[in-house]
Amino acid sequence: MKRKAPSKSNVIEPGGVDEYIAKCPKGIQPRLKELRSAIQLAASGSSETVSYFQMPGYFYEGYDYNGMFAWFSFKAPYVRLHVRPPVIEDNIKHLGDYSTTKAVISFPANKAIPKALVQKLVKASIKAMKGKSKPA
Repeated sequence: MKRKAPSKSNVIEPGGVDEYIAKCPKGIQPRLKELRSAIQLAASGSSETVSYFQMPGYFYEGYDYNGMFAWFSFKAPYVRLHVRPPVIEDNIKHLGDYSTTKAVISFPANKAIPKALVQKLVKASIKAMKGKSKPA
């Protein structure tokens, strides 16, 4: 019996973040690096990848959703942080005039990244992930 290959969305391959940033417009790269740094400070020991959704993401092994808890992306004119629901809803009072969806907060690409806010949201996303039961 032939084994089914894992679907691309289930394969987590560390790396690729530098290449993702390098493909973005030069003027946006510093903002993406700021966002990356803030995520890394909030999530020490996590691994980063670009194999999931084709955008940089962060994970800890052994949790649901392949341990993914945060991503970042660029979609003009925004640099965006993606987190697990219900993080945005739970922190809406801290998000001011930033554009949001259920799991994405958009920061204007022409302004500095609010690092303390990003760290708060990433930590909340990790907590939301760890609050779910681990897969069997």
